[in-house]
Amino acid sequence: MKKEDILIITPHQKLWSVDFKEIWRYRDLIALFVHRNIVVQYKQTILGPLWYIIQPVLTVIMNMVVFGGIAKMSTDGIPQPLFYMAGNVCWFYFADCLNQTSSTFTANQGMFGKVYFPRMVVPIATVLSNLLRFGIQLLLFTAIYLYFAIRGADVTPHWQLALLPVFIIMIAGLGLGFGILVSSMTTKYRDLTVLFGFIVSLWMYGTPIVYPISMVTNETLRTIILLNPMTSIIEAFKYASLGQGFFSWLALGYSFVFMCVLLLFGVVVFNKVQRSFMDTV
Repeated sequence: MKKEDILIITPHQKLWSVDFKEIWRYRDLIALFVHRNIVVQYKQTILGPLWYIIQPVLTVIMNMVVFGGIAKMSTDGIPQPLFYMAGNVCWFYFADCLNQTSSTFTANQGMFGKVYFPRMVVPIATVLSNLLRFGIQLLLFTAIYLYFAIRGADVTPHWQLALLPVFIIMIAGLGLGFGILVSSMTTKYRDLTVLFGFIVSLWMYGTPIVYPISMVTNETLRTIILLNPMTSIIEAFKYASLGQGFFSWLALGYSFVFMCVLLLFGVVVFNKVQRSFMDTV
């Protein structure tokens, strides 16, 4: 056996450390997990991957009926399907990353107890596999956008659209950070899973998805909404793609710093829990 073929497994000395070289060595495993997540999600379903399109379409229709038709909420002059789709595309990716990574330990406890590999591989694969769904829904948004643009709708993309990769990274980072933090907490307190699912549902209404931030005139409420790290990202995406919305470098900087601190804290808790979680679950 060659010396380079010998792998010595040692515990993490620093809770905040992430061995990226080790994770890179397991890139083939990440690819397998990504493939598994994509295939298993809609296995034995009639429509299969079409649900990637059906879900946002049905959600937008419901938004149009309830918030646009009954509640008569403003969309800042943007066609309702475009306005709602812009917010939902970003939120779906965030919610998927958060919800699926939040069950990392409980959903994979059997596998974790039998074989060694960096545990962070699983949530990373989840975030990457959800990019496929995000990409398909982004293409759907683009098709709807082109339809209304051809029909003369007042939508004007701005140069900030070039920041789309940054928006995606920030959404993925927030979803991953919250997900691994919740996953670590629910290994011991399972009822937190139900509680956090409820919180995520309410969180959506605290994010300007079905209403523009310009509609919030109360300064205290507006400040609270802007403290939500997803607010500046979704509003920036709407501004960049539709020409209407709230764009602020300061707000985006806050969301970016929030993401970095959240990831650091999440990694610390994740590394601490993974040392003994098999004794807990």
